[in-house]
Amino acid sequence: MIPLSILDLAVVTEGGSAQQAIQRSRDLARRTEKMGYQRFWMAEHHNMENIASSATSVLLGHIAEATESIRVGSGGIMLPNHSPLVIAEQFGTLATIYPNRVDLGLGRAPGTDQVTANAIRPDRMQQIQQFPDHVRQLQKYLSADNSSSKVRAFPGEGTEIPIWILGSSTNSAHLAAKMGLPYAFASHFAPQQLMPALQIYREEFTPSENLQEPWFMPCVNVIAAETNEEAEYLSTSMLQMFMGVVTGDRSPMKPPVDSMEGIWNEHIRYAVTQMLACSFIESVENVKKGISKFIDQTGADELMVSTYIYDHEQRVKSYELLVDEVSEEV
Repeated sequence: MIPLSILDLAVVTEGGSAQQAIQRSRDLARRTEKMGYQRFWMAEHHNMENIASSATSVLLGHIAEATESIRVGSGGIMLPNHSPLVIAEQFGTLATIYPNRVDLGLGRAPGTDQVTANAIRPDRMQQIQQFPDHVRQLQKYLSADNSSSKVRAFPGEGTEIPIWILGSSTNSAHLAAKMGLPYAFASHFAPQQLMPALQIYREEFTPSENLQEPWFMPCVNVIAAETNEEAEYLSTSMLQMFMGVVTGDRSPMKPPVDSMEGIWNEHIRYAVTQMLACSFIESVENVKKGISKFIDQTGADELMVSTYIYDHEQRVKSYELLVDEVSEEV
């Protein structure tokens, strides 16, 4: 059995609210902790009506307060949007309140459209170029070795929060390998470069004080149900959500439909299908087979799961089915 973890975005559903989405994320974390999931990560996104996780560090505190042992973390913080010192202070505060439970996953994508990205950080392109240096700077702020520096993070210094590199391309694989850091890959929406990135990471990995051997965690989409038909029906909410990614429609997640016919055209269907190639949408028995094969192919050390279902209880049930059945197999 390899560890199973969760990526959540506090997705707002049609007819719901951001407050409801946040409380459902909190409830999901509390219940999946009891199921044995390893981590509960949330991702930074901006200017999206259907995602309520923009203030990621604030939300993680809300999640950590409701749980006892599950690790909480960012999947990720888009570091070019922020000052490394401020992130060290924010996550250092979390780690001070909830010791040995906080992860810090870092990415360099904007987490939004270019207009919004410019509103967040007009000099963002320059910040992207400094991403490797800023990761190192953040490591230093969180270390005990920074005690003699003129600029220090309080709280934060000495917490040694585990830092992960996140990626959806091969660029991040080179950096994670060079720095000797664990690597999480966004195969749940960018599956095309999964295997090349994995190969680069493992071949180029340099041991560090943080990690002696590569540690690779891909993220996949899972909708597990009692039958294939039920899973396919529930998945139409996710299909419509990713259709919105392709078309620029940022509205809240829609309820499931009997068929996607008439909702999307062939071009959009192809684009969404390509994005969701690393998805397991079937009966729990078939999900188990598919995930076992995926783990064999990738040699994943840990698996992160993202589940987009309109009904909250159905989403919780999918995670329960997954951990009860799949973890025994893998």
